[in-house]
Order: sequence, then C-alpha cells, then structure tokens
Amino acid sequence: MSQVTSFPKAEIKILLLENIHPVAAEAFRAEGFQVELLKGALPESELVERVADVHVLGIRSKTQVTPAVLEAGRRLLSVGAFCIGTNQIATAAANHRGVPVFNAPFSNTRSVAELILAEIVMLSRRLGDRSREVHEGTWNKVAVGSHEVRGKTIGIVGYGHIGTQVGVLAEAFGMQVVFYDIVAKLPMGNNRAMASLEDVLAASDFVTLHVPETPQTRMMIGPAELAHMKKGACLLNASRGTVVDIDALSAAIREGRCGGAAVDVYPEEPETNSGGFQSALRGLPNVILTPHIGGSTEEAQEAIGREVSGSLIKYINAGATTAAVNFPHIECPFSKGAHRILNVHRNVPGVLRDINKIVSDHNANIRAQTLATDPDIGYLVMDLDQDVSQDVKRAIGNLPTSIKTRILF
Repeated sequence: MSQVTSFPKAEIKILLLENIHPVAAEAFRAEGFQVELLKGALPESELVERVADVHVLGIRSKTQVTPAVLEAGRRLLSVGAFCIGTNQIATAAANHRGVPVFNAPFSNTRSVAELILAEIVMLSRRLGDRSREVHEGTWNKVAVGSHEVRGKTIGIVGYGHIGTQVGVLAEAFGMQVVFYDIVAKLPMGNNRAMASLEDVLAASDFVTLHVPETPQTRMMIGPAELAHMKKGACLLNASRGTVVDIDALSAAIREGRCGGAAVDVYPEEPETNSGGFQSALRGLPNVILTPHIGGSTEEAQEAIGREVSGSLIKYINAGATTAAVNFPHIECPFSKGAHRILNVHRNVPGVLRDINKIVSDHNANIRAQTLATDPDIGYLVMDLDQDVSQDVKRAIGNLPTSIKTRILF
C-alpha cells in the first residue's frame, strides 16, 4: 500500500456528497488525494457536469448515479455508497464501464437494530401517543393496551446483518424470535427459522422488515399480508420504502386490525430537510414515523466513513475489489519489485490468450496473475517486470475487448 500509483496521487480527485462523515475525507487526504466536500445531493444535470474530471465519487442515499452520470465520468475509477443500499446507483451500467461500486454492509447494523428494539417497546407501551398527549397538556395515565415485550414474539423478515442483530437483542429482552429469509441462514441463539413469510406473519406480535429493494420485495407487505398478521400486531419497516403498501397499512390501522406501526422509510421521500412530507400514516394512533434515520447515529456514520473510504483506497492503490457489489472479486499482495497492471475487459472468449500473447511478445516475466469474471466483464490483476510494464499496459489497453486499463508502480 506504500507504493506510488503511476498516476500522481496529488491529481486524484475525490468528490464526496451528502455530508459524508469527515473521517472519510481525512483518510483520502492522508493518501495525498484532492478532496471536495458538499453537504447536499446534486441533481443529475449538475452531477453530470461535476463528475467529468472526478476519479472517485462518494454519495449516500439521495444522490442518483444514473447511466448518464457514469457516461459523463470519463475518468471515474469507482463509486462509494456511504450507506448500505446501492439501489440509487446504476450498478450494471457501472460494471459495463469498469467502475466498481463499494458500500458499507456492516457499519450501521447496530444502530438500526437498536432503533427497532426501542420502537418495539414504544409501540408496546403506546409511548408515542402518551408523549404527544402530555405535550398537548393532557394527562392520560392508563394501563389498558400497554404491555411488556417480554414473552412476546418478534418476526424478522430478512435475516441478514441487521436482522440477526435484531434477533440477538430481542432475545435479550426475553422475546421469542422467529424469522424468514429466502436463503437458508444459521440461527443466532434460540432464534427459529420458519418456512414461509405467512408463517412469520401469523405467529408474530411484532413484524420487522430488513430486506433489500428488489422486484421480489416490492410491495411484499400488502392487504393480503396485513390480513394474515395477528389482530393487534405491529409492523416495523426500516428497510426500503417500496416494501410496504402504505395505503393498505393505513387502512389496517384505522380499522383496528393492525395495532400500530413504526416506519422509517417511504416510497417517496423529501430530497432535503426543508422539503414537506406527506403520508397516509400521519396522525394515526400508535404510529411512529421517523425521517429515514435508522443508521443515522454518529457512531454508524463514522464507521461507514472508515469502511467505505478504506475499500476505495485499497482499490485505488492496489486494485482490490473484494468489497465491491457489482464487480469480480480480487485481492492479492504486491509482488516485490514488480509493476501491477489492472485490466477490465468484456468477458468474451480469447481475451486472456490475447493478453498473454502481448506479454510473451514483450518477453515479460509474469510474477503473479489473477483473473476473475462475471457474466459481463473480466477483471485481470497482473504483476510483471518493470522494464516493459508500460508497453504491455499500452498494448493491453488497445485491445478491442478492453474497457479500462491502468498501471500501478
């Protein structure tokens, strides 16, 4: 990692949007990169202009990295999503342009899990209503409809990084934990897997959603699923706004079939903090609405800043892609005294043959060579003798199958 890239580090430009934690900028500056920070997101038209000479773009959840943005980023090496989700990025288009995308799948899991458990207690005690009443000057000291969470059943839909953390914390509260995931998962503690989503809905006093945004999860909780839940059970969603039919949830709460809800994500969200917010859930009893803050703790944002900036630095300095969400995974140590060529190419027959012929024609000695592919692209990392590395890099870059080629000294 101490080796100098062939392109001067002082000329590598990093653009960080959406008030990314300062620890990320500090890490990039420590490497000698240029860093520009912006507090807000940028619309596509403005981002297309700003990204033209940027090497690394860092965003959070509101910036849309569209195919047009990627096309305008002629020097773009990588995109960093300083959050969990990457649905705001055209990852397939980035893949085709040889641009790996890195995110932070681990860093805010605890923050989201703690929020879910806090909201379960709030819903069980109807604390949102009691707090609002006292603020309005009403003293309503009642026990009716207020319960402990101990002994109740929580159903977790999506048993990944966050879901497993929720299960561990819920069990510590004395709750029974059941879960459903489309992939077989090893249960934590006494958590129990169930065979179907319907089984989880029918068994749970609280249902919490922790799934990605995919065609399969879009509107996965609608009228039929809400009707399948226990009468009086509560729904929590801190995953993606498109997962729940908000109108159906509103109707279930108004009719008394659903006992309450805690919602942190919405199908449509304001682009800025000054934007107005409308939802059919506003004003309903025992409904907690939060502005997409599940992972918004200082601890989580700092951890995300470190995780994503670390992945981006490893890619810039060594070509490591093991943390990328849309790219073949490679990470290998430098060969001492060698230069490293990184080549992204279309995954068609004969590419490695052509590359090795170039190496052979230049009488170069390969110290190490690793190739990984996906259905669309191949990613080659090759360490070879220094004396011919520039000529080999140039020839490989000129192959009609090559998408992006760079060299590291």
